[in-house]
Amino acid sequence: MKKKDNNPIIKYFPIFVLPTLICFALFFLIPFIMGIGLSFTKFTTVTDINKFVGFKNYIKAFTADSEFLHALGFSSLFTVVSVITVNVFAFSLALLLTKGIKGTNFFRSVFFMPNLIGGIVLGYIWNLLINGVLLKVVGADISYKTSYGFWGLVILTNWQLIGYMMVIYIAGLQNIPTDVLEAAQIDGASPLRTLFTIKIPMVMPSITICMFLTLSNSFKMFDQNLALTAGAPEKTTEMLALNIYQTFYNRSAAWHGVAQAKAVIFFIIVAVIAFLQLKLTNSKEIES
Repeated sequence: MKKKDNNPIIKYFPIFVLPTLICFALFFLIPFIMGIGLSFTKFTTVTDINKFVGFKNYIKAFTADSEFLHALGFSSLFTVVSVITVNVFAFSLALLLTKGIKGTNFFRSVFFMPNLIGGIVLGYIWNLLINGVLLKVVGADISYKTSYGFWGLVILTNWQLIGYMMVIYIAGLQNIPTDVLEAAQIDGASPLRTLFTIKIPMVMPSITICMFLTLSNSFKMFDQNLALTAGAPEKTTEMLALNIYQTFYNRSAAWHGVAQAKAVIFFIIVAVIAFLQLKLTNSKEIES
C-alpha cells in the first residue's frame, strides 16, 4: 500500500498560492490579454469598442506619429548609456566597499537610500537642483536643450539605481572564496589581473541580475521622465512610456487604439531585449 504524502508544504500549497494567483490574473493577466485585443480595435473605453481595424493601429503608430519613433530612439540611447554608467559605478563602489575600509556599513546605507525615494519625488528634486545649476551657469533651465534633459535623466537614474546595484555586486564579491584570491596573490597576480580573471567571472550571476534590472528600469522609465522634463523641449526628451501616456490621454479618442498598439509594441521590445541580454550574460556565466 502506497504511503500518503503528509508534507505540509505540498498539502497547503494551493491555499497559499491561490490568493496570489487570483490577484495576478485579475490585475495583470486579464488586463494584458484585453489590452492586446483592444490594440486591434477602434475604441473609446474598454466597454465601448467601435470596430475591429486589424493592424491599422500598429501601422499608424509607425507612419503617422514621428514622436513615437523619436521616443524609441531616445529611450534606446538613454538605456545604453544608463546601463553602462550605472553598472560601472555600482561595481566600482562595490569593489571599494569590500576592501574593509572604515565606515563601510555607513557608506552602504547612504548609497542605497536614494533607491527608497519614489520616482516622481526624485524627478522634482533633481529638476530643482539641475535648473538651479543651469540657470547660474548658462542662464537656461533643463527644458532649453534636449542634451540637458538627456544628461539630467542619466544623472537621476545613476543616483537612484547605483546603490541598489552596488548591494547586489557586494553580495557577489563577498561570495568569492578567499582561498582563490589568496592563491592569486601568492602567484603574483596584479590587482587588475585578479579583477578581470577572477572577480568579474565569479560575479557573473550578479552582473546578469544588475544588467537585467538596469535595462528594464531604464527602458520602462516613466515617472522620473514626467517629473524631470515632461518631454521638453518640444517632446524631444519624451521616452516611450511617457509617449504612450500622452497619446492616450492628450489626444482624441481616435488615438486610443494607437496608444494601446504602442503599449503592445513597447512590451515586445522590452521582452526581446531582456531575453537577449539574459541569454548573453547566462552564456558568459557558463563559460566562466
